[in-house]
This record gives sequence, C-alpha cells and structure tokens, in this order.
Amino acid sequence: MTGKVFYKLDKILTTFEDWTIFISVLVALVALFVNVVLRYGFNYTLAWSEELVREVIIYTTFIGCCSAVKSRSMIKIDASVQLFPKLKMPLTYFSNVVILIFSVMMMIYGSQMAAMQARTFQKTLILQIPLVYLYAILPLTGGLMFIRTLQIIYKDLTSLQVDA
Repeated sequence: MTGKVFYKLDKILTTFEDWTIFISVLVALVALFVNVVLRYGFNYTLAWSEELVREVIIYTTFIGCCSAVKSRSMIKIDASVQLFPKLKMPLTYFSNVVILIFSVMMMIYGSQMAAMQARTFQKTLILQIPLVYLYAILPLTGGLMFIRTLQIIYKDLTSLQVDA
C-alpha cells in the first residue's frame, strides 16, 4: 500500500518538477535571447529580462534540489565510505536524517519569511512581482525535499528486506 502511494506521488512530483523547470528555463532563455538581440542589434535593452532571469535561476535552483534528492545526486563526501565500506548504510541514513531536518527547517523558516513578505507587500523592482511568491518557493521546496527523502528511505528499507 505504501509503495503504491509513493509510486503515485513520485509520478506527480516528477511531472511537476520536470515541467516547471522546463517551462521556466524556456521562458528565461527566450527573454535573455530577445534581450541580447535587442541590445546588440538595436542598442536597446529590456530592463525586466535580467530580473526575470535572476528569479528563474533562483526558482530552478530550489526545484532542482528536489530532483537531486530524488536521483541521489546531492553533493556528498564519500571518502569515509570508501575507506570503511561497512559504514555506507549508517552514513546514508544519517545523511537522509540531516536532509529531513534541513527540509523541515526550510518549511518552517521559509513559511515565516513568506508570511513576512505577505505582511509588508514588498514587490520586485521592475516586474512588480510580490515577493511572497518568490519566498513561497522555500516551504514548497522544503516539503518536496521531505517527501523525496522519505521515498528514498522507503526504497532503501524495502531493498534491504528483499536482499535479506
């Protein structure tokens, strides 16, 4: 039962992550390309395109973290695992617990930061996007990382039971 839930959740989250990264990067590339053509071809620049690209880079970095957790591509130092192979599983679980703690902190403090932005009604300089939308990526990413880490732990536990 749990496996089916994690499988469905994985499909939904993978679709969300892939499409949001694809669409946001595509929009940023088009805006940047148009800005470069205008700058060098017509000596005119779009002020908003640089701000848009900056915000897209921030957004895709956070969503990319969720994809990295899923594919186990997070930055790790594996020298200790290579020196002491028996420590691989305990260190893997320790790493997963640290990611869970970090994702909970992102949800808590990110929610607080987004709430502060909602109270102050701050907006970006040029595009006038409310900053609450940009800061809302923090608790969203924290939640996605939490779910992805639980999926990884579940896979590790079920593979141990199959191997035993």
